[in-house]
Amino acid sequence: MEILWKGAVGGLVTAAIVWLSRRGDTLPGILPLFPTFAVIALLVVGAKGSDAGFRQACLAGARTIPAYLAFLLVCYLAIGVMDFRLATLLGLAAWLVVALGIFLGPALF
Repeated sequence: MEILWKGAVGGLVTAAIVWLSRRGDTLPGILPLFPTFAVIALLVVGAKGSDAGFRQACLAGARTIPAYLAFLLVCYLAIGVMDFRLATLLGLAAWLVVALGIFLGPALF
């Protein structure tokens, strides 16, 4: 049952993004700020009953903010020189590099 409600939440947010994109370009850009996946992740972690685990999940999510900003910046800069699909892929690559740097970088040094 857990998987079904998680899929329903993700589907509703996706439908909202598509619907809002018909009304303009700003709202679909800010809707991902709603922490859909963070809510799901925190509910799953919180159900385990560990306050420390819940706090750790919150901090891990906060640490991904620079990766999200890198994704948006690369997409913003790339769209002037390439197709939006390639710009998005390049943004995802930037997100991955920054996220790996955030979480694996300290272990390497």
